[in-house]
Amino acid sequence: MSAAPAGPPVGLFELSIQGRHAPALFVTGWLATLLGLGATVVGVVSGASVGAAATVLLTAGLAVLSIGFVLLGGSQTVERAAAGRAYAGPSPVLVFAALLTTTLVVAVLVGVPLELAGVRLDRAVGDLVSVGVQALVFIGVVRLMVVGPGAISWADMGFGQSGRRVARALLEGASLAVPVVAVTLLLAGLLVLVFGNAPPSPLPPTGTTSGLILHLLAGAVIAPIAEEIVFRGVAVTAWARTNGAWVAIIRASVLFAVAHVLLIGGQSFGEAASLAIVGAAARLPVAIALGWIYLRQGTIWSSIGLHAAFNAVLILLAERAMLGG
Repeated sequence: MSAAPAGPPVGLFELSIQGRHAPALFVTGWLATLLGLGATVVGVVSGASVGAAATVLLTAGLAVLSIGFVLLGGSQTVERAAAGRAYAGPSPVLVFAALLTTTLVVAVLVGVPLELAGVRLDRAVGDLVSVGVQALVFIGVVRLMVVGPGAISWADMGFGQSGRRVARALLEGASLAVPVVAVTLLLAGLLVLVFGNAPPSPLPPTGTTSGLILHLLAGAVIAPIAEEIVFRGVAVTAWARTNGAWVAIIRASVLFAVAHVLLIGGQSFGEAASLAIVGAAARLPVAIALGWIYLRQGTIWSSIGLHAAFNAVLILLAERAMLGG
């Protein structure tokens, strides 16, 4: 006879080690998080006055913050497993936080040496490198925080299926791209009319064949795989196990939309806010469709197919518009 669950897990914001199964992870995780957050804030605030030192401090702070998030994720995993939770892994929000800080650290570690060496990448090549590095970070952090501890396996997401099943799922997902693009463009147009601002494309058209090919590789091949692993493979799967399908889809959609506008800026707070609202709201239709088809088909390849085709259509439309039709 299996043992009964030990009760609800001890939460991260219950600042006590009493009753915890991994108190060292909890304490070390919070210490690293607070230390890293403090160093990051100081680095941002002092940036203009101390130059390179601020960059070093900011990068170190983000690195320590990443370690803190990973350790807190480990603490959550241990406590939820001990409590017999259906999803015994870190919160998808915490996983995303670790992804964000780690990506920023890696961007500095890759970008600064290139800049110091005087290497100037073509815009499309730079976009491809950036997306590729980000994808590696996404997959690596998910492997470390979620797949490694056994909270969600690659097979749970739908990887490891036969080639025929993969091809069918990709085509089923891609078949929804045109109607989802139509809804997205309509909603985006209405939002721009209301707020008066249109956020820039993450992969703006280049006007060249080589640039188009590189952007299609980055935006319609690499990015969809990495993002689907995070937002559907992890977030939707985790929340569906504990909160049900539609709660999971909506939560993951909001996280997906917010993730795409976190670094949007503007000439004023009002402009930045309006750009963020338009950018996030316009992504909700495709995010909801991605979560729905992922759960409906039971494989991440279906959402990858929709995501890839959706991005490809938008990239092609933007390139066509730049060339004047």
